[in-house]
Amino acid sequence: MTAVTARRAARGAVAGEASGVGSGASAARGVGASVGRAVLTGLITLVVVVLAGQGLLLVLGVSPFLAKGPLDVWTWLFTVPAAAENRALIAENLVVTLGDAFLGFTAGLVAATLLATLFTLSRGVESALMPIALLLRSVPLVALAPVISLITGRGLTTVVVMGSIVVLFPALVNIAFGLRSASPQISDVIAVYGGNAFTALRKVALPSSLPSFFAAVKISIPGAITGALLAEWLSTGTGLGNGIVTAVAQVKNFEVWASVVAITVVSLVLYGLAQLVETLVLRRMGMEQSTN
Repeated sequence: MTAVTARRAARGAVAGEASGVGSGASAARGVGASVGRAVLTGLITLVVVVLAGQGLLLVLGVSPFLAKGPLDVWTWLFTVPAAAENRALIAENLVVTLGDAFLGFTAGLVAATLLATLFTLSRGVESALMPIALLLRSVPLVALAPVISLITGRGLTTVVVMGSIVVLFPALVNIAFGLRSASPQISDVIAVYGGNAFTALRKVALPSSLPSFFAAVKISIPGAITGALLAEWLSTGTGLGNGIVTAVAQVKNFEVWASVVAITVVSLVLYGLAQLVETLVLRRMGMEQSTN
């Protein structure tokens, strides 16, 4: 009997190990498929944008002196004798803009998450603060920019404030909706077993809000970049925002369009990365169907 038991245990161990290896391989294939889909989607989007841009210029008959298509931008960045200097100029401004966008994105998303959490815990806080968020959303940022610059100066603080204003309201609405979409039945079970509102928030509301949180992230990426460009144009005088305005004034049309193409491509790439992270995280949490 001992020998038989040992053989059965050995077979069970081998089967368990094989199952673990199979699960790991399946997970790896799933990650690879997600990455492949993201890359393919990005490439298709890029090709469509390039073709649409080039075709639109031809259909509208815009002067080639003013409007530069994707092929013209490619030539300016990679073919002409001064291509290296052109790339360095665009890259230098792009790095500044991405840094400004990151600051506004982070500040706005953190503020939106904290406010959404407070709104979920207290209706009174929501009644007091939501009108302020609506006011910030309803006033054009171009109108607020001089006031913000007057109060905070013309440095990074202004960039953070303007970027976070653009990000705040859409992210707040999405995250608050996600926190309130938690199952009330599960929250009731937690209350029956002695859990308080913070326990329900941590165990139920926060995990269930992940799809809405990632939706807020994807919405906030272009918003943060827009806020950074506006801040650079109206306040700091740096980055692509200032570079585009200066190039327009100096009739450097190649630089204008190269800057626009660069920030557009980077925005698409960042959006695609956020979508990929969303897919991987929700799949690991068993919430993949929430994105469909």
